[in-house]
Amino acid sequence: MKKAGIALTCMAIVAAVLYSVRAPLSMALMARALERNMSATLLDSLADGLNVVLCGAGGPLPDPVRSGGCVAVIAGDTMVIVDAGTGGARNLNPLGLPIGRVDAVFLTHFHSDHIDGLGEMATLRWASAAHTEPLQVHGPEGVEEVVSGFNQSYALDAGYRHDHHGDTVAPLSGHGMQAVTHPQPPDGEAVVVYEKDGLVVKMIRVKHNPVEPAVAYLFSYKGRSALVSGDTVKSANLQQFAEGVDLLVHEGLSTRLVQQMNKAAVRAGNDIVAKITTDIQDYHTTPVEAAEIARDANVGHLLFYHIAPPTPLPGLKAAWLTGVDEVFERYTLGQDGTGFALPAGSTEIIAID
Repeated sequence: MKKAGIALTCMAIVAAVLYSVRAPLSMALMARALERNMSATLLDSLADGLNVVLCGAGGPLPDPVRSGGCVAVIAGDTMVIVDAGTGGARNLNPLGLPIGRVDAVFLTHFHSDHIDGLGEMATLRWASAAHTEPLQVHGPEGVEEVVSGFNQSYALDAGYRHDHHGDTVAPLSGHGMQAVTHPQPPDGEAVVVYEKDGLVVKMIRVKHNPVEPAVAYLFSYKGRSALVSGDTVKSANLQQFAEGVDLLVHEGLSTRLVQQMNKAAVRAGNDIVAKITTDIQDYHTTPVEAAEIARDANVGHLLFYHIAPPTPLPGLKAAWLTGVDEVFERYTLGQDGTGFALPAGSTEIIAID
């Protein structure tokens, strides 16, 4: 008993000492972490190839582990982003993907949850790397209107930042975005919209009525391929161009869970939520339908993103995925930070830790 008492006393003393120095200790740890994060990135460890990381795996509803739609695609020294939902831009640096390295953004359509982080994406990229040219934003018809609105909204901010930091941080020539418009291809065609250092990006038409236009993007680099669906119903056109791709990054909406939300809204007398949860079921792809596309197109791996609705409670992930295993087994339910490496000259599909 005496020894136990002495041990407890020692532990209490140690705890008290640590508590008393918690502030300077935390500051020292913070300094080391900041230095490490500023000098080393995920990009340094990636082998040459096509690499895909979810900077935002969620939809329009709040989700503790999934921000608004955002997909980073890295090929060699090139990094581009598909969509810029809320939180995606802020996720890049913590994920080891320096936002100043973003070369271009590709928008799939203009729903708010795919563009509401666009101003932040452009501003953080500009001011973190002193870019002298605006961020290129590619998309179908309408992208110029979206970009013009953001540029106008952020014009005063740009002036403030330049006045405060000067050209060292914020050269005015690099502020904002430049729209690059591409006609939406007809069904059966995949049109090249971007090429850089071996990376080829093609635009593909999808169906998200009444949202028009809506597109997907097919990426290829040194024999590896990935297709990002954007929002769409199950699309035969997308399946055609998904044939044999290494990685299919596809949206998913569980009608099973949405119907439960709808019933709850009806019981609660919430007509607005009842209407929304009725309407959204007819312009998305269910998890099982996405698995059918992956199976029938013989893709290497299926990565679910734009997860709707959120799955915060134990068991909801299993409910969201009901039926998927019976159709296609090579899949991952994505969250922010989920990623895969597709090394050049290989058939490997490697999860990025």
